[in-house]
Amino acid sequence: MKKNRHDILKILKKKRRKKRSYPHQIVRNKTPLGKKRMKRLLLGLKNPSILLIASLMLIILMIPSLIVILFKNEETHSQEDVDKRDDVPTEKEDDDDSLSVSIMRTESDQVEDIPLETYVRRVVASEMPAEFEMEALKAQSLAARTYIINYLLHDETADNPEVTDGTEHQVYKDDEELRREWGSDYHWKMEKLVEAVEATEGEILTYEDDPITPAYFSTSNGYTENSEDYWEQEIPYLRSVKSPWDEQSPQFVDQQVFTLEDVENALNIQLQDETNISLDVTRTDSERVEQLIINEHELSGRDVREKLDLQSTDFTVEQKNNHLIFTTKGFGHGVGMSQYGANGMAKEGKSYEDIVKYYYKDVEVSTLNDAAPTLVAR
Repeated sequence: MKKNRHDILKILKKKRRKKRSYPHQIVRNKTPLGKKRMKRLLLGLKNPSILLIASLMLIILMIPSLIVILFKNEETHSQEDVDKRDDVPTEKEDDDDSLSVSIMRTESDQVEDIPLETYVRRVVASEMPAEFEMEALKAQSLAARTYIINYLLHDETADNPEVTDGTEHQVYKDDEELRREWGSDYHWKMEKLVEAVEATEGEILTYEDDPITPAYFSTSNGYTENSEDYWEQEIPYLRSVKSPWDEQSPQFVDQQVFTLEDVENALNIQLQDETNISLDVTRTDSERVEQLIINEHELSGRDVREKLDLQSTDFTVEQKNNHLIFTTKGFGHGVGMSQYGANGMAKEGKSYEDIVKYYYKDVEVSTLNDAAPTLVAR
């Protein structure tokens, strides 16, 4: 059958329609998307608000994970910083000192050679609260350094004499002991002490060009003591002075109660059969007990204090039946510089030189090179 021109054109149009492709027929692995899914996709592409909402939802879902990751990283870095700080000691471990101090350590029974300035720093840390004012700590540094220099110069038993780490000389604790004692306060306390000791480095106290015996103690009864009233030897720079700041000390007043038997045994006297004990005292210029007369037994105030382990030689005694009550004022022997007095002066704005020249009469602040050249050169 013969086809006309019109029929041929219709057949060609059908063939072209079959070959045409559309944008929604996206091929993945040669598999076309379904019509409904394709419509949703095209709708999203044509509607920006839907895209925005979808993006925000994605971000919201991701935020918690990001926060956790960031927090863990920050926590790790913070802990690393703490570890680094703990690994670096605040105290200088290596002092470049030619002069050292040989210390007999009580616990280990071993002698340790410690550079002078390290020794001074650790003595100040052991002898005075780090909470004290900076100028008081400087005054203590000067006293501690002067004490050991005077000891090294005048000890004739050895070229490099050993000192103890207790109250016989000066209390000394090493860095490990201070860390245990101070715990988390170690860093700020040691930084403060380093500053105080470095401010007085190489300085000592002298009287007529010689290093002094810089006696010091915790708390006075309102006055310091003349040296001869406690040690019998009169020393010109250890004179009694007023020290009113000590009343703020927590150790200003103390009380101890003893049985008569305790007192008998400690003082080596007879009191057991006495109902009413006779008590009489004589006092020094600083109101401390010079002599205690107890049932005709005469004892020095120093002996009574040391044998009964009282805080001070300024004491009163009261009998209650078969007990004696000792009430003391102050803490320590009372000669030289009061530590609480020094802190009180520092709070009033006095410098460390003001403090030491108040408690040690007519002294000068000198250098080691000038006052002890032979010791420095040793």
